Parts: sequence; structure tokens; C-alpha cells
Amino acid sequence: MSALTSAILIHGADDLRIGDVETLDPGPGEIAIRVARGGITEADLLLYRQGPSKEPRQKQPLIPGSEISGTVYAVGSGVSRVRQGDRVAINPSQPCGFCFHCRSGRPIHCGERRFFGTAERYPGTPGGFRQTLICAESQAVPTGQDAPFDRTAFAASLAQALHAVRVGGKIAGQRVFISGCGPLGLLSLLAARHAGAREIIAADISSKPLQLALRLGADSVINVSAETEALNALRAEMGQVDVAFETSGTSSETGIAFSCVKPGGKIIQMSHGIDMVVPTDLLVSKEIKYCGAFRFHEEFDWAVDLLSKRIIDVAPLLGAAMPFRNARAAFDLAANRAEATKVQLVFE
Repeated sequence: MSALTSAILIHGADDLRIGDVETLDPGPGEIAIRVARGGITEADLLLYRQGPSKEPRQKQPLIPGSEISGTVYAVGSGVSRVRQGDRVAINPSQPCGFCFHCRSGRPIHCGERRFFGTAERYPGTPGGFRQTLICAESQAVPTGQDAPFDRTAFAASLAQALHAVRVGGKIAGQRVFISGCGPLGLLSLLAARHAGAREIIAADISSKPLQLALRLGADSVINVSAETEALNALRAEMGQVDVAFETSGTSSETGIAFSCVKPGGKIIQMSHGIDMVVPTDLLVSKEIKYCGAFRFHEEFDWAVDLLSKRIIDVAPLLGAAMPFRNARAAFDLAANRAEATKVQLVFE
């Protein structure tokens, strides 16, 4: 039986509306979720700014949202992992499970993968910014009934940071540089600290996120737009840090990461810009290991466990929680990093 549920819809560039969409009963292997919280990500903001038209055939509005937590209210046949009433976090990634990459243990690179709230494949994959949602049982990870929805809604972004730390290899005992202190950079800071980093230096162009970085456990911070002496100290003798996580996606801050990493060190690129320039002279001459880190897979369950047990505390990152019917104001606030780090939508 079908019913209507209210959702956030992106119709085009800067064209966000609240509307009703159809939702069905869960089928075999599916569950129905009442969404409680949804965190606005950089991907959601990009969809808001540009609209869902990367694929020319994509004419329909798209529901954003890949960071979602809620409660199971119905289950389809054959479901055994969760039960009605369970609190869950939803993994937004849906690899096909059958292609070469999936069968080779690399589902992150599945060419048929669907990812909530993206128009990267046609048709676009609707996201979770709606009151109710049907998804595969495999996407729902129980959080425990005591885990707050506002914490577990961070699972997807924390999983991305945990994946980057795994790509980085040995972090324990290392001197780590975080380039960019947006939500992803700050979560990478928490993930690196959890992995045993000896020292963490965080850098950004604004003072407010740097203050938050200190609160989250950075040993020191650098405002790269003003503190040239501190930067020069990290650049001394061809670089002073072992591993850098680059989350800004800008040529200037990527260049800073290359200048601060010591010969033979690593840079994990977590964000990208269309026209970003990489200093290949430093890449070659310092024999830097330069790696990309893309999304996550098994790290999602790990992230849920860390959040549910409060082993990693993301509470300081939550800048605001707003009713989903005020979505436009919430998206505008999320885009203003000087005012808020992470903004969540409340669907309860």
C-alpha cells in the first residue's frame, strides 16, 4: 500500500522545496524507517547550489541526504538483522554486489553503486531527507536504544574519515597535519587521534573552526592566512610532519600540505576541486606517497559502533539542529562555515 511522506526536494540550482512523495510498504529484505535526524553534507550543499542536472536526462527533482538516523517502524519478509522499534543509522552506499570490484572486495569502486542523494548515475538516487524511507535491510545498522539520533547521524561522515585513516596506514606515533577544518577535516582529526597519532596540527583559513579543532584534541592550530612563521617552522628541513589529511580541495592548501610533509611522508587527499593543481615537483623530489581516499564501505559499521559507545564524541561538531521544513535556512547556515560546522535537520 502506498502513502505520502513529506520530503526535501531539489528541483534545480538554488531551488529547494518541501513536497510530498510516495512511499510504499517494505518488500522482501526491506525495512521502513521513520527518519529522526539528517546531517547536511558538502555533497548536499553542492546539489543545492548546482541542482540535480549533472546527467542531462535527470529532469525530476532529487531528494538530498546521506547522513541519516531513525527508527524502524515496519519490516518486510525475510528481515532478521533489525526489528520494529530498533534505532538505526542508515548506510547510504548501495554497491551492486556482483561486479568485478564487488567480487574482488573493493565495493567502493563498484560502477553500478547507488549512493543516497546523488545524481552521479541516471536516474538519480533519492536520499534520506524525508519523514519516512524504505531501504534494504543491509543498509540499516542498529545503534542501540540509548544512542542519540544526533550522534549516530554522523556515521557516514565519520566512516569516510575512518577510511582515510586506514588508507594512511600507520598513524600511531605519527605527527599528523589536518588541512582544512570543515566537518570532514575535524572528523579526520578525531579518527587520527583514535588511531593513536602522537601529535595533531590542524590548519585552516578561519579562526572559528581552529578553535573547535583545539576543543576536539588538536595539539596546535595554524591560521594559514596569517601565521606564516608557524607554517615556515613546519616547512623547515623539507617538512616536519609524517602524514597529512587534505580536506579543503583547494590548490593553495594542498600545496601547503605538500610543503609540510617530510620526505617519504604521506598525503591522503579526501576532497577534490575541479581545477586543483598538485605540486608535482614536491611530489617527486620528496618522494611523497600521495593517495586518494573515497567514501567508505565496512567502516560504516565501525563508525556506528564508535558513536553508539561514545568512544568518539562528535557532539562539539553539531552547530545547529533545525526543523526540516526550514530546510532552506538550514542549508544556508550549513554553507556558512563561519557560523556553524555541522547542521542537522530534525524530522521527528
